[in-house]
Order: sequence, then structure tokens, then C-alpha cells
Amino acid sequence: MSADQTKPNYKDTLSLPETSFPMRGNLVENEPKRLQSWADQDLYQRIQKRRKDQGAPRFILHDGPPFANGDVHMGTALNKVLKDLVLKSKTMAGYETPYVPGWDCHGLPIEYKVMQDARDEEPAEVRRRCTEFAKGFIDIQRESFRRLGVFGDWENPYLTLDPGYESDIIRTFGKLVEMDAVYQSRKPVLWSYGAGTALAEAEVEYMDKKSMAAYVRFPLADAEGDLSDASMVIWTTTPWTLPANLGIAVHERFDYVCGEFGHEDGRTVKLVLAKDLLSDFAEKTGFVLKAASSEFKGGVLEGLHAQHPFLPRTSKLILANFVTTDTGTGAVHIAPGHGADDYVAGQQNDLGLLSPVDDDGKFTDECGLEELVGQHVFKTNKRITEMLAEGGNLLGQELYAHQYPHCWRSKTPIIFRAVEQFFISLKDIRGKALEEIDQVNWLPKWGRNRIYGTVEARPDWCISRQRTWGVPLPVFFSADGEAIIDPALIGKVADLVETEGTNIWFELDDAELAKRLGLPEGCRKCRDTLDVWIDSGSSHVAVLDRHPELSAPADLIIEATDQHRGWFQSSLMLSVAARGKAPYKAVMTHGFVVDTSGKKISKSGSKPINAKHYYDQFGSDIVRLWAASVDWQTEVPFSDKLFKQVTDPYRRLRNTLRILLGNIHGFDPASQSVAKQDMTLLDRWVLERLNEVIAECRDAYEHYQFRKVFNQINHFCTHELSALYIDITKDRMYCDAPDSVRRLAAQTVMFRVFDAICRLVAPILVFTADEAWEHAGHEGSVHEQDFPIVDEAFTPGEAIAQVGSLLEIRAVIQTAIEKEVQAKLFNKNNEAEVTLTLPAGHPCSDLLADREFVTEFFILADLNVVEGEEVSATAKATGHAMCPRCRRYEPLVTEVCQRCSEVV
Repeated sequence: MSADQTKPNYKDTLSLPETSFPMRGNLVENEPKRLQSWADQDLYQRIQKRRKDQGAPRFILHDGPPFANGDVHMGTALNKVLKDLVLKSKTMAGYETPYVPGWDCHGLPIEYKVMQDARDEEPAEVRRRCTEFAKGFIDIQRESFRRLGVFGDWENPYLTLDPGYESDIIRTFGKLVEMDAVYQSRKPVLWSYGAGTALAEAEVEYMDKKSMAAYVRFPLADAEGDLSDASMVIWTTTPWTLPANLGIAVHERFDYVCGEFGHEDGRTVKLVLAKDLLSDFAEKTGFVLKAASSEFKGGVLEGLHAQHPFLPRTSKLILANFVTTDTGTGAVHIAPGHGADDYVAGQQNDLGLLSPVDDDGKFTDECGLEELVGQHVFKTNKRITEMLAEGGNLLGQELYAHQYPHCWRSKTPIIFRAVEQFFISLKDIRGKALEEIDQVNWLPKWGRNRIYGTVEARPDWCISRQRTWGVPLPVFFSADGEAIIDPALIGKVADLVETEGTNIWFELDDAELAKRLGLPEGCRKCRDTLDVWIDSGSSHVAVLDRHPELSAPADLIIEATDQHRGWFQSSLMLSVAARGKAPYKAVMTHGFVVDTSGKKISKSGSKPINAKHYYDQFGSDIVRLWAASVDWQTEVPFSDKLFKQVTDPYRRLRNTLRILLGNIHGFDPASQSVAKQDMTLLDRWVLERLNEVIAECRDAYEHYQFRKVFNQINHFCTHELSALYIDITKDRMYCDAPDSVRRLAAQTVMFRVFDAICRLVAPILVFTADEAWEHAGHEGSVHEQDFPIVDEAFTPGEAIAQVGSLLEIRAVIQTAIEKEVQAKLFNKNNEAEVTLTLPAGHPCSDLLADREFVTEFFILADLNVVEGEEVSATAKATGHAMCPRCRRYEPLVTEVCQRCSEVV
């Protein structure tokens, strides 16, 4: 027998890590299997029942409904994952967290798509197709949300197209009627000629536009004295609105100048302009003030009239505070039929109302110019400026770049157009709504000012839409054309809708519907539908009040920044009307996901943007980790490169869990745990740091700082665990006797660390944490567990301070070792014999006298401590031989070191 064959096989005597938890997660393949397992176990309901049985406090997160008209893009994924992070963390913090997801199903975007193939269909058929379209995308989106690991009552979501929900929309409308807040009027609304309907402010997006702005002369018609032959000058970016001009507004307190203006081409004209805008006017038009004949406050001009530049009528001069000296002339063209401020000013000054534009955006006979009738208003700007020039009333033009409102669906520019519509008066709602805003916790804090400003400035709410796909506006007209807006009638409509759905409104003719509702003959139904923001804004009634596991107000709602003028606001207004208070206690606003150019990802042309692309390629836990790693309070830049950055920390954390599982294999915490007094300083240090991590993560979860949670865990795993504790204790874990106190102490620590990290990371890495929990031999799911609590026995303090000092020494020692390694005197730390110089009375002196501790902590062969003025170190190769079993450089006893001899 050869010598090699008689040599002991020391590897068989080592306690090497053992775990079935794989290094590679293979998330794409394994996550759906775990998802199915959760569904088979009815895990969501099991979690809720457990908390309910415990009598846990309830936390209600009310789901703002995504629109059912497309795939789940990364912006929607961020929204849904943030909600799930809140709910899972609240669940593990001890709350019952019922979650009823929902979808917004009516409205222009769906109808717009359906109508591309159903233009000639009857309303009932259009609605059938819209229902089919919406439900198809509900199924697609629901599958994506579930695939992302979002827990909820997915089998029973709320849909705004359900008859029960629709009836509550109508009943909520009835509350407004009871308040006498609903009225019919002809006033300017945001009109989309591309979609053929009025729009809500939230259905408008602003795009860059360049307009040819014009400086237009209006000769004064009835002025006396110095003003008798002068002209007012207005500046407009929309010359097409001039046919509807009925007034000119000036500011009562501004200084105005009347004088002779000359142009380099020889023209002279007597004009009235705001004094602060003289130089800007000269630069833009070439007309320079040659001689001022008078200077006066704007109030002097009130009540005068100016001749319209191309129509046989005059325009009245009025006073208005919205006049500024930012641009223009200090005199503002007023067309009450084409703007909200203009309309109010017109009403206050009896200017009348003129809006000579039809549904398609074309001039009607009312414009007073036969050659323009039937032409699209935006195509008449050129001709109108030509007419101004022909009459000597065009003083100048400039190309003006500005943001202009566009229809979010047809992408066409908006027309402010006076149309007969139904409105909600906000005069009795606004004040209470503003009060309620200050009772809500806005996250971030700036959300309060944003919604306060929009509510404060909002005009009356236009609620009628000229669409087919939506909840009918429950109003009738009598035989003589009078609107019948009656709460009792609206209640009957709601009852009818609850049993038969809103299609009944479109399927029955006027006579049949009137008969069903007990109305006299000759009554006809309103053909409009309600603004869809009333649909989603009624969810506090249709969802929170209808579901027994929910209640109003909700503890929290979470949506993107656009919802301050959307769902946040519509919910607030309708809840104040229906119940006198806000429907939510806290509002969390997250930023848009944008591409690297800053463009909203849902509008971006860059591909791919769908969440499915990313979870099919990387796994849902990576998508969730990305969502947890971003700063949700600001816009979230997104690209493939940025997304892939989270894969490295995921792998590091997974590997940490794997190492911990491998090291605690076979450990029984009930019978083998080591008490604090039997642990080394290093063991106590890790548990003190773990306490800090637990406290910081729980606090971060409570304040929805998910980025901080993962950063804390990632830092702890990377630095304290992987780089220090796991590396330092590797020798005792592998080479000490399985039942040695030091090894069991390390296993005690690692068990507790694994248990805590697994629970803390579970809301973020829902699949990975559950997989690791299962591999640790636990029954049930990690998502049924509570967060770890701080162990008062390891209050952060002494061990952290001592190890902090040791780490400073370690850095000095490491510098000395690396210098010799580079000089090729030896290859690794454990070959080094180090001489450490310490000042007298150094706090670590006693610790450094313990050879077993220092050789483990610094991973050295030997440490010699001498006294000196400052901390320094030198290193040399040890004279010890390498133990063939533990591969440490130690004095050998026979063939192995003393420790290994005892173990073997």
C-alpha cells in the first residue's frame, strides 16, 4: 500500500455547508410554480383569516383602478408593486390587510379603439364590444399583477362596468342633485374635435406647440379727449378666436400710455399700451413710442368700446385681475365662448356669449364671415391675419413657443368651446374639500399644495360626455325641452340599473324607458354619458361601503402624480358631497416611470415597456426589487441598463441566504442555541447589528421607505455578513467539532440572522424569501409570519463599539499584510505573523491578548502586540507549518494542529 493511500482523508472530517437551496434562482421557471402553489393553498385568504382570528387592527389600502385598455407597462407595475409592498409589510407588522383590486372600464380610450371598427354600429353593439374589449384587458392585466406576486382578492375585483357599481355611480350623482349642485348651462368646455366630446382636465395632456401670435389693433369707438383717435392693441396666439371677440380686458391698477408710435417703414399710429410692455412691443413689432400724450391707470378705460377689426360691432373694455405684464400689451382679447376666464369676465360684464364652432371644430354661420364657414378653425389663422393686414389692423406677428392642451386619446389640439352641458357647481363643495385636504396626510408633503391649488382654482365640473360607452347621465327632458333633474327619478334609474345594467338605457327607446320610470309621455332621455371621473370617484361608495371587509375612509391610497387632478380630486369632491369628508386618511403620490429622455414610459416610443417582457426574462422578484430600489417620490428613470443593475444585489442576497442555509444545516435552535454569555464578541456584534437592521427596516416599512429597507439589508449582507462574519467564522464552522460551543454559537447567530433577513425581505422578494423559508424546513409560507422584533438582550452598544475599534486595527494590519503579499513574501493572510504596535491603555489590549480570538478575527497565523505611541503594524511569514486539515498555519501536534487533533 502506497503512502498516499494511507494518508488520512481530512475532508471527510469537515463540517461543510449543506443545502438544497440553489445558487441560481431560475425565477422565470420556478416563480409560476410557487404562484400556483399559493393559489392551491388559497394563501391570500388564509393570511387574512389568520389576522382576523387574531383580532388584528385593519389597514385599508383602496386600489385606484387602472384603465382596462392595454398591457401592464412598467409604470403600472411600479404602482401595483408599491401597493403590494405596503400591504405585505403591514400584514407582517400585525395588520389585517384586505385588498380588493379594481378596474376602470368605461370612457373614451376604450370607445375610441372600438369605434375604429364599429363606426356604423348601434349604441348597444358598440357597448357590447366595449365590454368585451375591457374584460379582455382585465384578464391580461390581472394575470400580470398576479404574476408579479401581488396578493389580493383577484377572483372578486371591482369593475366600474358591473351593474352594482354603476348603480352606485348614479346614486352618488343623486346626492349631488339633492344638494342642488347639478345644473345645465352653455359655457366653455375642453372640447376634443378629434374624439367628438367634451373632456375632463385629467383627459388633457400638454404638448409643445408653436403658434403665430398676432398684435391686433382695435380702434376706440367712443373715447373722448386725448383717447378719441387712439386704438387698443391686443396680443393673441389664437387669431381664429377673434370672430368671437366681445371685449378687451385691462388691469385697473396698471399704468397705461397713450401716444404716437412710429415704424421704420414710415407708418405711424396712436396706440394705448401698458407702460411696462413698451420696449417688448417695440422689439416684437418695430413700433416705437415717439411721443406720449398721456399716462393713466387702466381703470380710466373701463366702459369704453373699441371697433372690432373686421366685423361690424364693437368690443367693450372691462377690468380683470388676470391681465398681466408678462407678455403681450396689457390689453387682453376676451372671447367668452372660448375660455374659462373669458367666460367669467363676460358674465360679470354682460358681454354675452358667442362660440361659432361646431363639434368638428369648424366655423358656423355665427362667425359672421361667410368665407370661413365650414373651415376648421385651426386652418383659418392665416386668412384671419390676412384680413387684419388688409384693414391695417395687424401691427406685428411673432412665432411663439408654448405648451398647448391636446386630447390624450386623439392627440388633436383642444378647442375651448361653449356648448350646452351639465355641470356640478362647486360653490358648496369647494370650501369643505379644502378643509378636508388639510386633514389628510400627503406623502410626499408637496402633494398637499398640488391638490389644494387645483381644487382652489378649479371651475365648475363639466360632467356630460357625448359618448356611448359609459354610465348614462340620468336626466330626462320634458316634452317642451326642460331638463328633469330629480333625485327620486335618479333613485329609480339606479334601482333599474342595479338589476338590469346600464345597457337598458340604450336598449329601450324614450317612450319605453319613460314608462318604466313613471314619466309622462313625450319625455326623452339624455343622450350623454357621465364623465368617467365620476365612475372612479364613486369608488368610496361602490367599493369601500359595499364590501364588508372594507370601510371608508381608506387608510391609504397610492397613485401617480397626475391623479391630483384626477382620481384623488374626483374622489375627494364626491366624498365631500356624499359623506361630508375625505374618502382617505393618507395619500401617497409616486412619480412617473420615464425613459432616459424624461418622457413618460407609457407614452414612450422606446420598446419594450411591458412588465411581462421583464418578468418573463428576469423573473418577478427582479421587477419587484427594481420597484423597491427606486425613489418613488420623484420621476423614476427607466432603461434596460438601469433595470439590470438590480440583478447583482439580488444575486448577492440570494447567495447570502444560501450560505446561511448551508451553515445552519442540521442545527436545532430549540436544543442547540447558545446563550449570550457563551458567544464570542464577534457573535454578539452581529446580533447587535441585526437588531439595528430590524429596527431600521421596520421603521422604513412603516414610512413606506422601501429603498431604505433593501439598502439596509443589502449593506448588512454584503459588509457585516459576507465580508466579515461569514468569512471570519468559516474556519470554526468547517473545522470545529460539530458540537463545539463556538461553532454552535455561530450557528445560533446565523439561524437568527437568516430568520430575520428572510422575514424582512419577504415583502420585496416574495418568491425568493418564500423559497428560502421552505428550504429552512418551515411549514407554511413566510408571508404568514410576523416581522422579527428587536431582542433587548442584544441592544446595540458595547459589542458594536468594540468591533468598530477592532476594524480600525484590522485595516492597519491588512495594509501591512498586503505590502508583503505584493512583495511575494507570502500569499495569504493566514500565512502572516503580525506585530502590532498599540498605545498604552488601548481599549482593545485585553481582547488582543486572546490568541484564539485574534487569529480568527484577523485570519492570521499569529499576532504579537507591543506598546508604542501610535497604532502601526508589520508583517512577516509565519514559521508555523500548514495544518493539512484546517489549512491554518499553526503549531502541529503529530500531523495536524491541536484543535484538529482533538476533533479527529
